[in-house]
Amino acid sequence: MSLLSIAPDSVLARSGMADRHTRAWRFALINLVWSFWIIAVPLLNGMAPRDWLPATALSYAAFLWFYLRAYTTPARETWLYVPALAALGFLMAPLNWGGMVYIIYACVFAAFAFRSTRTGVLVMVLTVAAFMVETQWLGWSWPNTLSVTFWALAVGGMNLMYRAKGLAAAQLRLSHDEIRRLAASAERERIGRDLHDLLGHTLSLVALKSELAARLVERDAAAAGCEMREVERVARETLAEVRAAVSGLRAPKLMAELAAARLLLETAGIHVDNRIAATNLPEALDAALAMVLRESATNILRHAQATRVVIHLEQDAARVRLCIRDDGRGGIEREGNGLAGMRERLAALRGTLGIDAPAGGGTHLRAELPLQRGAHPIDAIPDGTRPRTDVIPDGAQRRAGIQQVLPQVPLDPRLRGDDEGSELVNAIPDDVLPGAGR
Repeated sequence: MSLLSIAPDSVLARSGMADRHTRAWRFALINLVWSFWIIAVPLLNGMAPRDWLPATALSYAAFLWFYLRAYTTPARETWLYVPALAALGFLMAPLNWGGMVYIIYACVFAAFAFRSTRTGVLVMVLTVAAFMVETQWLGWSWPNTLSVTFWALAVGGMNLMYRAKGLAAAQLRLSHDEIRRLAASAERERIGRDLHDLLGHTLSLVALKSELAARLVERDAAAAGCEMREVERVARETLAEVRAAVSGLRAPKLMAELAAARLLLETAGIHVDNRIAATNLPEALDAALAMVLRESATNILRHAQATRVVIHLEQDAARVRLCIRDDGRGGIEREGNGLAGMRERLAALRGTLGIDAPAGGGTHLRAELPLQRGAHPIDAIPDGTRPRTDVIPDGAQRRAGIQQVLPQVPLDPRLRGDDEGSELVNAIPDDVLPGAGR
């Protein structure tokens, strides 16, 4: 590995900036600024350059090598450069008081070089204690010795806290990834169960009846026609079920969006006061309020500069109201596409959107919807094939609900039992009945 290559588990990589090579090196060079004390201390004390400059130049060249390697080397090798930097400090102390800088840098890397935090603290304490013994033997004053001790332990301690914060953030990201993976796995299993319930029995029935009709067509045309009409009825019911299932998959859920909003805002340091325990809303209303909550959380994160958000849901026999209040800067001068989209979605369900945003007084958003059957759902499918929105989305229950309401639902003209060119295969998607081509 070359000097300029950054190991995946190096200190620079773990700082979160190694994905941008230039920025990572800028970070390392900025932290190198404090090494100017190796020259500033003897100059301020009026030491003759011939007494300290040659040795300091050689030690600084070695320091640069150790410093860059400590930043870029794999984690299992970082500890090697802690005693190397400390040794430079011990060697330079008799010639140049600025050699204390090397001790401080040794404590900096001790915070990252060991798996155990206790080991890192022990190494820092032993290094500083040994340097104190040396400085007292050299006759340094106690204020100088204590100042070196303070800065070395303070900087090392800050890096230990920085490391602990990074580990906690990494564990949080892993937890979030695991939650998303488990949620996706559960959703796939649910979809698989639903598809099995929806299509497995139905397609088997269609295949059997089609085969029976093919056998009867020459011997008993009337019976064959009856079987084909039965196939048409079953296919029509299955089509309605599939559309209901797909509509349920597309629609966002309010409680799911609430969890996502809390994660988004609290990760950014914004406290979320959730006053929604559970919801039992029609699917269309639930989806509309979920989209309002999603857009509101995004706006708060981007523009509000808030520290606290209160999310509240009020519901009575006639209306449901979602209230979102933040303590940000307020002062909305004009409504952008996000707020306009909220109004359109709510208007499609005969709802209203109210916003109070005085400058400096935060923002209070109210999304209100009527609890009535006359409201049209968002992203509605064509009127002729719209499924019920109050059907329980679970396999056999969904099928039973759709079959109960199916006779009352106006059908697509292509699915009506007219004698004028009714074509079932034109109405059923190919992915539902793979064997039916146009």
